Amino acid sequence: MLRQHRSTQRKLPRGRADESRLVANMIELARQYGRYGYRRIAALLRDAGWQVNDKRVERLWRREGLKVPAKQPKKGRLWLNDGSCVRLRPEYRNHVWSYDFVHCRTDDGKAFRALNILDEHSRECLTIRVKRKLNSADVIDALTDLFILRGVPAFIRSDNVLCREILAA
Repeated sequence: MLRQHRSTQRKLPRGRADESRLVANMIELARQYGRYGYRRIAALLRDAGWQVNDKRVERLWRREGLKVPAKQPKKGRLWLNDGSCVRLRPEYRNHVWSYDFVHCRTDDGKAFRALNILDEHSRECLTIRVKRKLNSADVIDALTDLFILRGVPAFIRSDNVLCREILAA
């Protein structure tokens, strides 16, 4: 009669009467448990007495635009959950230097170590010391040479706790 094909006629979804309360509970649980995804939230809703399956919760989860935040890498993160800063950000040259050891082996299987000292603001490699064995005296020697050439930085960072204690002594 209207010359419309039957496949163009769609029934609009009505939704359920309790859907707004379910979404409110789901959002509250997602706010309370920030790292939980829709499957865990669905389990919590079932524990609370809701008759829901994972597919329905996933559909509502996507409709509301909820997402699990990306996980922070533990080593590289600069902040804690309370918003405080863990690691000082360099603001100018000679503000923060960092040093680290790199271990490697030659073709004959003998090990050697390289001490790298970097200026974190300019990302400039200040010095590289390579030896078969590097001890605390070599680290102190390399740093004092740089202090004479470039001046003393405001902060020196190392991820090696042992070397921090040696330098403090």
